[in-house]
Amino acid sequence: MSSLHRIRIAEFKAVLAEPKINLAKLRELSFSGIPCEDGLRCLCWKILLNYLPVEQTFWSSLMKKQRDLYSQFLKEMIIQPGIAKANLGVSREDVTLEDHPLNPNPDSRWNTYFKDNEVLLQIDKDARRLYPDMVFFQRPTDYPCRLIMDPQNDFETLRKRVEQTTLKSQIVARNRMGVTNVSSPLKSAAPSSLTEYEPLPNGSEAHWEVVERILFIYAKLNPGIAYVQGMNEIVGPIYYTFATDPNCEWKEHAEADTFFCFTNLMAEIRDNFIKSLDDSQCGITCRMERVYSTLKEKDVELYLKLQEQNIRPQFFAFRWLMLLLSQEFVLPDVIRIWDSLFADENRFDFLLLVSCAMLILIRVQLLEGDFTLNMRLLQANQAPGAHYNIFIFHLPPSPTLCSLL
Repeated sequence: MSSLHRIRIAEFKAVLAEPKINLAKLRELSFSGIPCEDGLRCLCWKILLNYLPVEQTFWSSLMKKQRDLYSQFLKEMIIQPGIAKANLGVSREDVTLEDHPLNPNPDSRWNTYFKDNEVLLQIDKDARRLYPDMVFFQRPTDYPCRLIMDPQNDFETLRKRVEQTTLKSQIVARNRMGVTNVSSPLKSAAPSSLTEYEPLPNGSEAHWEVVERILFIYAKLNPGIAYVQGMNEIVGPIYYTFATDPNCEWKEHAEADTFFCFTNLMAEIRDNFIKSLDDSQCGITCRMERVYSTLKEKDVELYLKLQEQNIRPQFFAFRWLMLLLSQEFVLPDVIRIWDSLFADENRFDFLLLVSCAMLILIRVQLLEGDFTLNMRLLQANQAPGAHYNIFIFHLPPSPTLCSLL
């Protein structure tokens, strides 16, 4: 470890040791990258995502309250609809004449169960293929959910619910802005069968199952948006960061902490996932157009070239902005980008600047290429990380980053 890095760690620890965190100072330090040693990144993200307040005295009580609340969500949305041993006092209700699988009543519990399954099947598909080039998400977690995985219990896990259901789900192409696929070119194809992953022993669960549970509970609590493909790419880096926290006490609660940080982040970017808001001032279309307006200010020659070729920002910026660049780079680089993104007070303006910088850094190829070549460069098997690894990372402080533009 270099002396400079040790100094940075000491600076973070000094800020985080204060009874009341100086948020402006923490943002300034975090923007240039957060050290992963001693769980500093995990703690900083919790503060920057408004999960933990700046007053340290409230941390313990707030986390206990939130983690207890998450346990209640598990009981109400995962355990209660599942199968339990009778001696635990939690069991699935018998099918009656009033409520049965063919009951057309929209308030029927069976109707709700089937609708939940439609969402769950899509979540399951996306969660299983999350970063398939990494073994982490297929590995068993050191802290399986006690409420569900306790061998003395017999609760139905979401994985078993998917594997046992006879419902079939068809992928609905969300042809928004001309984009029909938000899968990552940097990630290999996911297994096509639910059985292609090696089964884990009883009482164990893989990290992807934890991600699946987080997304399912979020969808249940937010029926207005439910689950949209791509949300798994937002929750994945947060969960990975918390689940690899060297602080075992906090690592044990990675699931609950991830859920609330993800919920807070989604509160800021949820409009990107709501199709009906696409053309509004807060929708994804407006954000994409701002990429070009920023490019026009910084590099009018490149802007005019793309305009001349009728290459619209919708062709490539949709995924960049919607998923916070989480599919454009490998996971370690995504986490590094998010240090700066979460630290910037106007972080989604910063995202526009990064997107603009990504274009400028390949301006020579774009200026020399025709429509076909440029579209291939920007969209087809995008893999822009291959072009931008000189830009990421080691991101300089904010003023220097802006000077790149």
